[in-house]
Amino acid sequence: MSEATKLPDTLTSSDFDFPGQTNVYKGKVRDVYSIGEDLLVMVASDRISAFDHILPKGIPFKGQVLTQIAANFLRATEDIVPNWLLTLPDPVVSVGHRCEPYRVEMVIRGYLAGHAWREYRAGKRMICGVPMPDGMKENDPFPEPIITPATKAEEGHDEDISRADILAKGIVPESEYVQMEQYTRELFKRGSEMAAKQGLILVDTKYEFGNRKGVVHLIDEIHTPDSSRYFYGDGYAERQEKGEPQKQLSKEFVREWLMDNGFQGLEGQTMPFMPDEFVQTVSSRYIELYEKIIGEKFNPVVSENITERIDVNVRSFLKDFNA
Repeated sequence: MSEATKLPDTLTSSDFDFPGQTNVYKGKVRDVYSIGEDLLVMVASDRISAFDHILPKGIPFKGQVLTQIAANFLRATEDIVPNWLLTLPDPVVSVGHRCEPYRVEMVIRGYLAGHAWREYRAGKRMICGVPMPDGMKENDPFPEPIITPATKAEEGHDEDISRADILAKGIVPESEYVQMEQYTRELFKRGSEMAAKQGLILVDTKYEFGNRKGVVHLIDEIHTPDSSRYFYGDGYAERQEKGEPQKQLSKEFVREWLMDNGFQGLEGQTMPFMPDEFVQTVSSRYIELYEKIIGEKFNPVVSENITERIDVNVRSFLKDFNA
């Protein structure tokens, strides 16, 4: 990539000191700043992770894409479940209520793809205590969507866990877990309907929940390319009939590129070099998903100093909020 077409600046790290800040948690992609007792400021970086490793280069506009998609779907599902979000003071910043997170991710799968397919191909017919029918091909729909929870790891890989183990170990109280299951199915149904209107299939996704004042809330992000897999609806049946790969909008193509370059996050493996052309391809795919799923043109916000912009915008919000 020539100097004339060099990549836009990206936000790959943050180190803010906001008024009233009490704590900061830095995840694989997001940096979350606690403000006082009740507020969280979530900064979506342009980092990208795969196989639980952060890749060496940021992806232009990825943080903006994730922030705006998640906000769109959080607002579109407020009638199903209360959520944490208050407002977006900056294109890559979400501010909302602090919730005590449950230590499981609610993964729901409508199709045999990704991790579930890899397990199935290895001969397993049970995932997270849920049976998978014999005779399925990759990317076939399940008779009905299945919930395959995962434990949320502080570091390293999240691990599959069954409903029975979650309840037996007391990870989530049964009444709250039943509520989370119900919300998960209703959110997936709504997300699938919204995707279908845009010519997409919501293949699988994950939801995270937290407790605020005794009430289960939806937290974090929903229906973004980091948390979800989408197929194009057009041509899906024909590709399945011919046994061809599905055309998809998700992070899976990043994983496939890494695997093609000898990396699956295993011990002794070296992260491959990421050429700028590949970085640009990833950025374009994220923007494509935004425009496809939201149905609007993406308007990238370009700043010479992203960190300074965020700091000014968040401080302005906090000043008004506390006024």
